[in-house]
Amino acid sequence: MAPLSNLATRDVETLVHPYTNLARFRDSGPLVIERGEGVHVYDSDGKPYIEGMAGLWCTALGYGNEELVEAAAAQMRKLSFAHLFSGKSHDPGIELAEKLKEMAPVPISKVFFCSSGSEANDTQVKLVWYLNNALGRPHKKKIISRVKAYHGVTIVAASLTGIATNHRDFDVPLPGFLHAACPHHYRGAQAGESEEQFATRLAEELDALIVREGADTVAAFIAEPVMGAGGVIVPPQTYFEKVGAVCARHDVFMISDEVICGFGRLGTRFGCEKLNFRPQAITVAKALSSAYLPIAGVMVPEAVYQALLSESKKIGTFGHGFTYGGHPVAAAVAIKALEIYARERIVERVAEVAPQFQGRLKALNDHPLVGEARGLGLIGGVELVADKNTRRAFAPAHGVGAKAVQCAEAEGLIVRAVLGDVVTLCPPLIIGNTEIDELFDKLTRALDKTLDWVKRERLAQA
Repeated sequence: MAPLSNLATRDVETLVHPYTNLARFRDSGPLVIERGEGVHVYDSDGKPYIEGMAGLWCTALGYGNEELVEAAAAQMRKLSFAHLFSGKSHDPGIELAEKLKEMAPVPISKVFFCSSGSEANDTQVKLVWYLNNALGRPHKKKIISRVKAYHGVTIVAASLTGIATNHRDFDVPLPGFLHAACPHHYRGAQAGESEEQFATRLAEELDALIVREGADTVAAFIAEPVMGAGGVIVPPQTYFEKVGAVCARHDVFMISDEVICGFGRLGTRFGCEKLNFRPQAITVAKALSSAYLPIAGVMVPEAVYQALLSESKKIGTFGHGFTYGGHPVAAAVAIKALEIYARERIVERVAEVAPQFQGRLKALNDHPLVGEARGLGLIGGVELVADKNTRRAFAPAHGVGAKAVQCAEAEGLIVRAVLGDVVTLCPPLIIGNTEIDELFDKLTRALDKTLDWVKRERLAQA
């Protein structure tokens, strides 16, 4: 292994990297990204890469968008910071909240701003607890998420998240957080079970879980329309209709986590619209500002707002908030991003190029290493398996997904491996037809090289 450069050595000795094997990383060092333009980023040696993950599912408008840069600069010159505490406000925060209310797919009363999806989902739980206290239901507090869900990494958001590595040795999930089955037909269906039958069974299991726990103790159900970090899990088409009926029957509040799916990723403005999901509250982040600055929001229905009012009268204040929630510079950038989405018809553009993206993605099902290639809109997951017929996974210690990511980087493509051996794709929404083909050509070559390595190392043997 080549010695680390000076820049890489400085990194290793100063930074803690999220979602990284820190022990191995000391030897390998970082891939240092220096600049970006459009759908490409360039490393410190000048090598170009297609950013096949839009950063972390977020840089929807690509890199170097001058309108977003100028929106930030202009607002920073005008009002570099202001907060929303104690009745203070500012134009960008007001305008952004208005725009989000206007575009919401369900009735929304108010918007609460924060800086990340984790903070927003943490807030969702606090507001549900607050609501039930206001309604005189102090025992209706349990929250149902799902296995393989990803909702963030604060203590509460990590409790919502249904991924073992996010829990192990962190002492989460907290009590009162439950995880229903993951709606992944490929891995979860019984023999001969259709997607419709699978969805029906999962709804029945959710109903049984609520009854077993006691409906008077279950407060909310939270879900991503398409699961992201859990492996790009696309639920059966009728899944949300069925679980929605269960939640309505038991008065369980429904939250759509749109951190990844919001603002066009699935070819609709919000992912819940694509999958017939009717939540009461919505979490937004990431593409809200095309990730140019950190901003997130909780879209609050009238019933929750009325609870905030009644509790404020009782307590004397609404005792929750973040210093940077609704930061005027981040809000100004988000306003400009929403303007660009509308003007450039980004949602319609995604709907136009998605068939090509999904066609190239589904063609990977023929690759000897691929168990299932799945996705919707401009998001995809490629699950690598040791045996296509039995769907047997590779041993986690082999690191086959990580090897595929490494091979992709050698080809000039950045992708990500989640839950071991699912290679995920989530390019900027501005990607064009030629770039889509280039992305999949690079990925196919990377999978071929990974397969050669698997064969040499005899990793597919049972």
